[in-house]
Amino acid sequence: MLKDILLLQRREMQNRLKEPYINRLAHKLNINNNLIKVIIGPRRAGKSFFALHFLSKDNFGYVNFDDEKLVDIRDYDELIELIKSVYNNPKIILFDEIQNIDKWELFMNRLQRQGYNLIITGSNSKLLSKELATHLTGRHSSINIFPFSFKELLENKELTTQETKEMLNNYLIFGGYPEPLAKNLDYKEYLSNLFNSIIYKDIVRRYNVRSVSGIENISSYLISNIANEYSFNTLSKVTNVKSVHTIEKYLSYLEEAFIFFNIKKFSYKIKEQLSSNKKIYSFDNGFIHAKAFKFSPDFGKLYENVVAQELKKEELNNNIKVFYWKNQQQEEVDFLLYENNKVKQLIQVCYDIKNHKTKNREVRALLKAGNELNCNNLIVITDNYESEDIIEWFGIKRTIKFIPLWKWLTEK
Repeated sequence: MLKDILLLQRREMQNRLKEPYINRLAHKLNINNNLIKVIIGPRRAGKSFFALHFLSKDNFGYVNFDDEKLVDIRDYDELIELIKSVYNNPKIILFDEIQNIDKWELFMNRLQRQGYNLIITGSNSKLLSKELATHLTGRHSSINIFPFSFKELLENKELTTQETKEMLNNYLIFGGYPEPLAKNLDYKEYLSNLFNSIIYKDIVRRYNVRSVSGIENISSYLISNIANEYSFNTLSKVTNVKSVHTIEKYLSYLEEAFIFFNIKKFSYKIKEQLSSNKKIYSFDNGFIHAKAFKFSPDFGKLYENVVAQELKKEELNNNIKVFYWKNQQQEEVDFLLYENNKVKQLIQVCYDIKNHKTKNREVRALLKAGNELNCNNLIVITDNYESEDIIEWFGIKRTIKFIPLWKWLTEK
C-alpha cells in the first residue's frame, strides 16, 4: 500500500510540473552542499512548487506527508527503500510538510549522515524552528516562501503605470496566493476554505484544541480588525474565552500557522514592549477579503497590511526589527524600523493623503517621532501623491519623502 501511495504522489507531482509557474524572486536552492535545505512558509504559498521546479532537471525522490495515510508511518527504513525503488535510487529527496510525522528531525539527521541531499518543507514556524535549533544546528539552511509579493506578480510584465495601479488594486483585495491566480479560481471561496483548513487541520487537530468556538471567534475578530491594536484582556471580553492564558496560546497557534503576525510598540525598555498593546496583521490580504466581517474594502487598512507584510518578511530574514511608535498624546507612526541598535526609518501609510486634516495629522506624528528618536529617514506611503517636502516644525527642518504604494513595493 505504501508503494501505491508513493506512485500516486509521483504522478501528481509530474502533473503539477506541467502547470504554469511564476518564478520567485531572490530565492535559490544551493543543491551543491550537504546542508539540509528547509523551506518554511504558509500552507499553499508555493513551497513545494518552488522546490519541484528547482529540482525538475535532477533525479530526485518526493514524499508528501500532507497525506493522512502517511501520518502514522513508523517504518522509515521501508519508506527509504520504496523511494529508491520508485525514483531510481535518488540521492536528492524532497519531503513535503515534514512536521506532520513524529521525530522527523531524527529521521532527517540519519539520512543526512547517510549522504542524502535533503530538501524539506513545513507550514508551522515554531515547530520547525524549535526542532531545527535543537537538532539540526549548523546543518541546515532556511528559505521563507510566502504568497506572491506584488513585485513578483509584476515580474516579466510590461505594464503602463495605470495598468500597474489597477493590478495593485486587485492585489490589495485578493492577495497573492498562487493557486487561484494560476487556475482562475474564485478567490473568496478558495481562501475561505484554506483559512478554515488551517484552523481545523493545523491548529485544532494538531494541538487538540477543546474550545473550537473560542479559536474561531478569535480568528474572526482579528481578521475583521486588521492593523488595529489588541490586548489579551480585550480579546477575552469580545470572544468569551475567559482565560487570558488560553487567549495567548491560541494567538501563538494562529501566528505559527502563518495566518497572523503581530507588531510590538517601540520602546527602549523591553518590559514596556512586552506589556504594551500589539497590532495585528495578516500574511495575505486575500484572507481579509474572504473572512472579515465587512461589506466594503477599507483601503487604508489594506494598504497598511501590505506594507506590514513586506516589512515582516525583511524581519524574518533577520534584516531588521519592526515596531510601531505611539506617544502619550496617542499620536502614532505605523512602522519603525530598528537596525544595529538605532532607529533606521519611520514609515506612515496614508491612503487618503488628499485630505489636508489627515495629511497634517500623519506628518505631525512622523515629525514628532523623528525628533524624539533622532531619525531623519521619514517616509509617507500614499495612494498617488509623490514628492519630497522639507517641513519645518518647532525650528527643526526635516525632509519627508512621499511615495505611492505601487512604487514603494516595486522598488523594494
